Amino acid sequence: MYLINSMIMLTMVMIMNLISVAFLTLFERKIMGMFHYRKGPNKNSLMGIFQPFNDAIKLINKEYFFPIKSSFYLYIMSPSIMFILIMMIWMIYPFNTNLLMFDYSMLYFLCLMSLGVYGLILAGWSSNSSFSMIGSIRSIAQSISYEVVFSMIIMIILNNINSMNMFNLMNFNKFINLSMIYFPLMMIMIISMLAEINRTPFDLSEGESELVSGFNIEYSSSKFILIFLSEYSSIIFMMMLFCFMFLSLNLNMMFYIKIMMMIFFITWIRMTFPRIRYDNLMKFCWMYLLPLTLLLFINYLINMKFFFDQMFIS
Repeated sequence: MYLINSMIMLTMVMIMNLISVAFLTLFERKIMGMFHYRKGPNKNSLMGIFQPFNDAIKLINKEYFFPIKSSFYLYIMSPSIMFILIMMIWMIYPFNTNLLMFDYSMLYFLCLMSLGVYGLILAGWSSNSSFSMIGSIRSIAQSISYEVVFSMIIMIILNNINSMNMFNLMNFNKFINLSMIYFPLMMIMIISMLAEINRTPFDLSEGESELVSGFNIEYSSSKFILIFLSEYSSIIFMMMLFCFMFLSLNLNMMFYIKIMMMIFFITWIRMTFPRIRYDNLMKFCWMYLLPLTLLLFINYLINMKFFFDQMFIS
C-alpha cells in the first residue's frame, strides 16, 4: 500500500507540474501584457484561460520535420533527455511519506542539474547548424559557469544545517529564517538562478539578434514542446527551491503564493533589464560572483567554528 501511495504521489507531482507549466505561460504573458499596457491573451474562454491548451494543440499539429544532414537519433533523443532529467529532479519533492524521501536529495539534485548540459550540447551538435551549435556552446559555458556559484551556495547552507536532505532544510526554516542570516548569498543565488534557467538578462542562448533562437532553432512540433516544458519546469523548480531555502516555514498555501511572487519577480526583471553582452556575462561570474562566494564561504565557516567553540566551552 505504501509503495502504491508513493507512486501515486510522484505521478501527481509530474502531472500537476506539466499543468503548472501550461498556466505559467499564460501567467507570464498576462504580466508582460500588463507591463506593455495591453490585455494579453483574452479571447479563448474567460480571460483567455484556455489559451495554453490551444497553444499546445497548435504546436502538436505543426509539421514534423528534421534537417537532412542532422544526426537523426541524437536529434530526436536530445529533447527527451532534457525533459526526462527535469522530471527526475521533480521526484525529490518533499512529501512526508515519499518513496524517494532519501537523505541525499540535494546531492541527487546537483548531479541531475549538472547532467542538463548534455541535452544542450546534443541538441546543438546533432542539428548540424552553425546557429544551433554556437547557441549550445554559449548555453553550456553559461550554465557551467553559474552552476559553480549556485552549487557552492547550496553547499554552504547545507553544511551549516548539517544535512543534505531538502525536508530537513524546510524543518530548519521553521525555527530561524535563513534569508536573514544568508542575505548576501540569497542575492547571489537569485542572479545564479536567472543565469542557470536562461532568463533575462542572462538569456544569451536565445540572442535573437545573432542566433535567431539558439540551440533549438531546428526544433518544432512535439520536439519543441519537450524543450519548452523542460525549460519552464526548471523555472518552477528553481523558484520552489529558492522558497524552500530562504522564504518558507512549511508547505502551506502561503508557500505556493511565494513561488508565484518569485515568478512574477523574474518576469518583472525580464520586462525591465536588457540582455547583457556575453563577455560581460562570463566576466561577471568568474571575476565577481565566484570570488565573493568563496569569501562568504570562508566567513561562514569561521563564524560556525567560533559559534561551536563557544557553545562547547560554555
